[in-house]
Amino acid sequence: MPLGGGNKCGRCHKTVYFAEEVLCDGRSFHRSCFLCMVCGKNLDSTTVAVHMDEVYCKGCYGKKYGPKGYGYGQGAGTLSMDKGESLGITHEEPAPHHPTSDPNPSKLAQKFGGSDKCSRCGKAVYAAEKVIGAGNSWHKVGCFTCATCNKSLESTTQADKDGEIYCKACYGKHFGPKGFGYGQGAGALSHTQ
Repeated sequence: MPLGGGNKCGRCHKTVYFAEEVLCDGRSFHRSCFLCMVCGKNLDSTTVAVHMDEVYCKGCYGKKYGPKGYGYGQGAGTLSMDKGESLGITHEEPAPHHPTSDPNPSKLAQKFGGSDKCSRCGKAVYAAEKVIGAGNSWHKVGCFTCATCNKSLESTTQADKDGEIYCKACYGKHFGPKGFGYGQGAGALSHTQ
């Protein structure tokens, strides 16, 4: 290890400290520098392919250094750039793409790596901690609780009204039927005005 606290990054050649170090092929990288040389995707031990001193994702490595020629990349399950010009087929140019001005956060978030917002605290909810209730996203711990008594809920023990979630007992007290015979236990009476 050279003086200055750590090894040198294989990409930017700056010092790599232990907390941010990724090792690959005997070299150190910053986590933020451990990217494919072609497409710039983040790499990990399952997606990296090394050629000489360069790191690639497996897809880019295959395109750049994989087998080429007749019989490679042809057939079912592969992509072809042949548009059929040799057969006399002509294609119109597609209209330019105009992104929507009305994003649907749940679909865009899943597609582009963002996240939904928690209906209780308003912070980002990621897939590992996400629970859906009342058509909204919630943090499983701390936020997916009854609006009245703050009891932790499960998808089978929650009831919803107007976008808010309740335990079944509180939901019954506030929004259930009232009057003679609709109490909480056997023989219970409820006085309503």
